[in-house]
Amino acid sequence: MSDARFKLPPLEWIRAFEAAARCGSFTAAAAEMGITQPAISQRIGQLEQLFGTALFVRQARSITLTTDGEAWLPHVQSALGAIRDSSEAIFGAGRKRLTISASQSVIDLWLQPRLRQFCDIAGGELSVQTMVIGAHDAPKSDVLGIRYGTGSWPTAYKLPLYNEQMAVMASPELARRKDLWTNWPRITCSGARPGWNDWAAQFNAPTTPVPSYRFDTFLSALGAAIAGLGVIVGSLPLCAKQLAEGSLLKLSGDTLEHHETYWLIAEKEAVTRDQWDQIATVIS
Repeated sequence: MSDARFKLPPLEWIRAFEAAARCGSFTAAAAEMGITQPAISQRIGQLEQLFGTALFVRQARSITLTTDGEAWLPHVQSALGAIRDSSEAIFGAGRKRLTISASQSVIDLWLQPRLRQFCDIAGGELSVQTMVIGAHDAPKSDVLGIRYGTGSWPTAYKLPLYNEQMAVMASPELARRKDLWTNWPRITCSGARPGWNDWAAQFNAPTTPVPSYRFDTFLSALGAAIAGLGVIVGSLPLCAKQLAEGSLLKLSGDTLEHHETYWLIAEKEAVTRDQWDQIATVIS
């Protein structure tokens, strides 16, 4: 076995291999690295010549890792991650700006009380973008996104904001009515969050009356409930301030647990490891 086989290859060859393995395509790897597809193919070919073994099985429209390629990939990714993290730690490669994308409801109800802490973590400037509902399937790699779901997104970083719990709420004005709250006007909100049908199924409650007011954002629905227009199935974590100050009251001791919640998700381009660790402390 030749000693040349263990010569350390150039970093750009290694990066080409990692990108191609992760993307599953020489073309996608080339687009990510900002070079041509033949350049990716050439660098990987040089690696294979240096090692004396194939790293990919090349097919007409796809590539797959060989056994040697699969064995080497986790070591490469670990080493590249260590280089990135150590560079940030030693040379202060922290970003001086963080960008967060979320729905207006989450911005107003969850993020605003924590804006100062996030701005401190940004170390310079915090940008907050309002996400349009339904346009969040492909978040930008340089933006921290707050999304509702199970946390199944294939992102580098992700943390749940809280455990979702729903309860029936109304304003103190409406709560002064003498009849049962199940007869009062109902407010509903579109979206993935549980609503009246979920509440009825969980607690064997009546499904009527049908909601009198329908909104496309939780923030609007919450405003209508505070104004005394009706009863809402609201998120306890998002309504914590309103419940504490008394502008909303819980009408039942029942609480609906839900397996989905809001998550903060990010790619490595959006935040440094140190910043993410600080964010995790804020959320917890």
